[in-house]
Amino acid sequence: MSDPIHDEIKKIIDSNRIALFMKGTPEMPRCGFSAGVVEVLKKHNAPFAAMDVLPDPRIRQVLSAYSNWPTIPQLFIQGKLIGGCDIVREMDSKGELKPLIEAAMKS
Repeated sequence: MSDPIHDEIKKIIDSNRIALFMKGTPEMPRCGFSAGVVEVLKKHNAPFAAMDVLPDPRIRQVLSAYSNWPTIPQLFIQGKLIGGCDIVREMDSKGELKPLIEAAMKS
């Protein structure tokens, strides 16, 4: 039997080049780490899909099991987990994130 939350998470990751699972929304993040990832993505004018994990605690559990990553936010680019806020910021500061975003926007 399939799990509708797992199926929705997989659908968002598979059907969007850049997907962010966060607390709150891009317009109103509900934690500083989520706001930090949104800020980096907006800096690069990266179009992304976002899913708020707060409405249903099961989303967070299923997402963490899916990605094998315990914390929120979680950024996926072209189906691959990039990581959370600290990793995204570090990759951005080293110039490693921009090529991933550009490649995702071209594909």
